[in-house]
Amino acid sequence: MTSQTELDPAVRAILEAARERSTDRERVSVDARSLPEALARAEREGRVPIIAEVKPTSPTAAGSRADDPVELAEAMVAGGAAAISVLTEPEHFGGSPDALRRVREAVDVPVLRKDFLVREAQLDAVEADLLLLIARFVDDLEELVTAARERGFQPLVEVHDRDELETALEAGAEIVGINNRDLARLEVDLGTFESVAPHVPDDVTVIAESGVSSPEDVRRMRRAGADALLVGSAIMDHGGGSDVTENTRRLTEATQ
Repeated sequence: MTSQTELDPAVRAILEAARERSTDRERVSVDARSLPEALARAEREGRVPIIAEVKPTSPTAAGSRADDPVELAEAMVAGGAAAISVLTEPEHFGGSPDALRRVREAVDVPVLRKDFLVREAQLDAVEADLLLLIARFVDDLEELVTAARERGFQPLVEVHDRDELETALEAGAEIVGINNRDLARLEVDLGTFESVAPHVPDDVTVIAESGVSSPEDVRRMRRAGADALLVGSAIMDHGGGSDVTENTRRLTEATQ
């Protein structure tokens, strides 16, 4: 795991808060909706597989958006999103487990829980179809991947470079997200996905994360091998308040 001294101060604060957060809940058991099936369905229907993110705000956002999470998720699905990601980190992203619970009850696509999860007990905060596990921040990734699967979750393991990809694959990751944002400096470079993706085995689902803001970005990531793209800010339009359905549609229709 990366030393905290190498992280941007905002990320360090998020991680410190995550380590202090506890969950006093019974162990969950999830009947998960399949992400690979949802991505394949989008492909068959001529849509780019987009995982659209309900993200009220973030340290890198230009503002915030206070719309009801369910309304946002439904608008994203109406725009063709193959799956929904919901932030559950409360202090820096304005998310909550309750928001995810409500979203998952309202939509029929897979729902990803996006958070900074560092120990097994935190997995039980809420039922979701997928869990994000960030390789950089987990001491024993294989243990956490196994614990997630035992509960029925599909773990999406996030990496940023080839070393982290190797760690993810050794831990048994079947769904890998390559984050174009360097969490040490919060800088975005779409070339990150292009350099790491060729080393992902063919039988692993690979998702491009962060930095996608236009149809051309979508096409670029797809040419580099992305099975799907996780998009938050470009769809949420923090501070702008534009139409979330149309923001989603312009990316899901970026097929040429």
